[in-house]
Amino acid sequence: MKICVFGASSAHIDDKYIQVVEKLGEEMAKRGHSLVFGCGGTGLMGAAARGVRRGGGYIHGVVPTFFKQNGVEILFDECDKVTYTQTMRERKAIMEDDADAFIIVPGGVGTFEEFFEIVTLKQLNRHDKAIAVLNIENYYDELEVFMRTACERKFITKTCLTLYKVFGDIEDVLGYLENYVPQALPFSRTKLGD
Repeated sequence: MKICVFGASSAHIDDKYIQVVEKLGEEMAKRGHSLVFGCGGTGLMGAAARGVRRGGGYIHGVVPTFFKQNGVEILFDECDKVTYTQTMRERKAIMEDDADAFIIVPGGVGTFEEFFEIVTLKQLNRHDKAIAVLNIENYYDELEVFMRTACERKFITKTCLTLYKVFGDIEDVLGYLENYVPQALPFSRTKLGD
């Protein structure tokens, strides 16, 4: 399975996050999965790639050309394949289309945006791929509170909260992706229902 991992590119985050995501990448590879990611060499993007490389897995990095030209980010230089894009939108579209499933690890604004985009696309029946959040050190607890508040106040449906799952453990995340059965929920339930 090709798994897209969305996560932080920051080189300044605590090592406890790095260690978990490196282990995630290694476990993905050991179980025969490959990585699709934003090609970053630092932060949790770099951690996922190093783990997959250590486990002997295949890595597809997708990055806008301006990242390389303008030194926006240090790129992971051991990808099996690198796809260069003109825009961030094109980058996300390629990752979304290439992946069979998604894991969101702790990140910043870009990661939040990627999470909400793939959930929105699933809500609109543009894909029915598994979306798992790896909630390292309870990083996403407040996101879950926010999502439940949005549901309670009728900004999103209860069904929308089922479009992704939150886990605190690598084994549970990978088990969910490996055993995922598409729900084929009608638009009337994900967008309009209760």
